[in-house]
Amino acid sequence: MVLAFNAKKRLTLAAGAAGGLAAILAACTTTSPRPGAGAAGVPVVSHEPPHFTGEQPPPAPREFRAAWVSTVANIDWPSRSNLPPAKQQAEALAILDRAKALNLNAIVLQVRPSADAIYPSSLEPWSEYLTGKQGKEPQPAWDPLQFWVAQAHLRGLELHAWFNPYRARHSAARSPLAKEHIANTQPQAVKKYGKYLWMDPGEEAASRHTLDVILDVVKRYDIDGVHIDDYFYPYPIEAPSATGAEAAALDVPAWQKPEVEFPDQPSWQRYVQGGGKLDRASWRRQNVDKLIEAIYTGIHREKAWVKFGISPFGIGRPDRRPPGIAGFSQYDKLYADAETWLQKGWLDYLAPQLYWPIAQAPQAFPVLLDYWLAQNTHARHVWPGIFTSKTADGSNKPFSADEIVQQIDVTRMRPTVNGHVHFSMAALMQNRAGLADKLKQNSYQSAALIPASPWLGDQAPPAPALALKRGANGLTVNLTTPKNAVQYAIWARYGDEWRFTTAAASRGEVVLADDGGVPARSVVVTAVDRLGNESPRATAKL
Repeated sequence: MVLAFNAKKRLTLAAGAAGGLAAILAACTTTSPRPGAGAAGVPVVSHEPPHFTGEQPPPAPREFRAAWVSTVANIDWPSRSNLPPAKQQAEALAILDRAKALNLNAIVLQVRPSADAIYPSSLEPWSEYLTGKQGKEPQPAWDPLQFWVAQAHLRGLELHAWFNPYRARHSAARSPLAKEHIANTQPQAVKKYGKYLWMDPGEEAASRHTLDVILDVVKRYDIDGVHIDDYFYPYPIEAPSATGAEAAALDVPAWQKPEVEFPDQPSWQRYVQGGGKLDRASWRRQNVDKLIEAIYTGIHREKAWVKFGISPFGIGRPDRRPPGIAGFSQYDKLYADAETWLQKGWLDYLAPQLYWPIAQAPQAFPVLLDYWLAQNTHARHVWPGIFTSKTADGSNKPFSADEIVQQIDVTRMRPTVNGHVHFSMAALMQNRAGLADKLKQNSYQSAALIPASPWLGDQAPPAPALALKRGANGLTVNLTTPKNAVQYAIWARYGDEWRFTTAAASRGEVVLADDGGVPARSVVVTAVDRLGNESPRATAKL
């Protein structure tokens, strides 16, 4: 699809010389379910609605289709530190254009890798992954987060700002800490743990600082979501006595070997001396719980429409997990009680990192997905994280492209699952093992709206006003945007077939190219607000 914008706020869907509208809107054409079977006998199905030939089109398809864009260690963006801003911007646009071309509808951008920032901040220093040296301002000066937000919205994509809540320095960091870094300004709140620096969740100053950083971004930027990952208390480091030959002799899984204790003795002792009654593990979980609740409450106090999402490690607590599931316990090791967060309603979406194949019984993707759905008593969104970057990654057990397609199919068999997130964008940019092509052909043949979040608000915008005009380039749809609308959902009828696409509401016109010289003869449009609420339909015919 070619999206051409001009100064008159026109969005033109223009085909190449050979394809006409069929070439551009192939992704917008609704298709029948695909036959066949996936891994472990899982049927392969399509989420797209069937061909529709009635007088009115079906409801708009809805599915959260996102990808994480990591900045830490320059995994996804920018490709290396200290690139000129023009090159960084070009790389960002390439990612956004690929996301749009694949019919994704959201990007989860890492804006705080390690108590640093990829945007101008009075609270934390510039990230070395952006400029090559922590605290160094980009030259010439620009605001990368503002750029990402504006360019994502121009393409009809949501932009979720991803924060690491407690990591203060990554093992891949090379430049010295800036003087304004929290390890220098509040050293009592930061602990050294292996090759990392880590903010102690038991120190009130650490949690308050993270909350302040997140709410500062919520206030200053037009983001659609706040996202935090799985780094709460740090992943444990094996104790020296459990390394080398001695560790091998133990003959136990890594998550059961002796570990280095996280050095939070000062904050723990203050809690005990202050009359605290919890054991140390429960106290640690309580520390994290307090931050999660404060983030959720704080975000919605500032902007009710900004969604809060969390992507915890994908295996649940040991006393609840299904029979046959084995592995690392985030509940016991990271002190992350994600089940409670779901059951308290302290988030708007959970993206558990289900980074194992469908047929790997001890961590089977479908079994783990069903486990998290069973915890979802507040009916929040559950949008699992998929290990897309494992595709053809050179490991001894890489994923095939079909594994990713089939995992998406698994999510679509659960009526309460309406989305997923790819880790990470790099695999889609590189089209590893032809994965991007397969997703476009099999999984994302149509655009899709992001599912609504009615607990945050359910008042729909009014219907847009529209008028059609036949032009040399196709059918021009003139639109008047209702208040609070951010997107249009558009059905166009060619012959007897309805086709679906979306467009940002900032555009005053949508031009639908002809199909073999034949224009669309009927158009149905709705306006969609920040929470996914959809207006009544507006219809126009030639």
